[in-house]
Amino acid sequence: MKKYILAGIIGFVVGIIVTGVVMYNVAPGMMLLEDESQFGFDETALKLEKSVKAHDWKIPHVHDLQKSMKKFGTEVGPVKVFELCHPKHAGKILGKGDERIVSSLMPCRVAIYEKPDGKTYISRMNSKLMAKPMGGIIAEVMSEAASQNEEILEVIIKN
Repeated sequence: MKKYILAGIIGFVVGIIVTGVVMYNVAPGMMLLEDESQFGFDETALKLEKSVKAHDWKIPHVHDLQKSMKKFGTEVGPVKVFELCHPKHAGKILGKGDERIVSSLMPCRVAIYEKPDGKTYISRMNSKLMAKPMGGIIAEVMSEAASQNEEILEVIIKN
């Protein structure tokens, strides 16, 4: 009987360790999404701006990381991070109390960058995945915003 209990405990501990290792290696790839653009860097940025406006979203700020890094003496390839905001969605979260904990994830961000292969890519946080465990209004709003962001990006992403 003691053998079975000990084997069960060892199996349980090994299972936890294996699950932890798998999650450690898989989770980062699930939390961020990356797609190749069907356009060059500048055209991707322009098409994103037009699509954002067409979907009734706003762009409060664009961070030109290439330009910022140059000020600090570091040369990098083209990288821009677009802040996307839909005031109706933001108001549902910021108008509450406890829900404001996710304000550090706001506004939604989309990065456009060129890799050494010369291709342009788009990345963003997998907000639908991040929202699920939060539940309530946060999950509802983040999921809806994520779906709308994907619609915005459809005109850019290479199929």
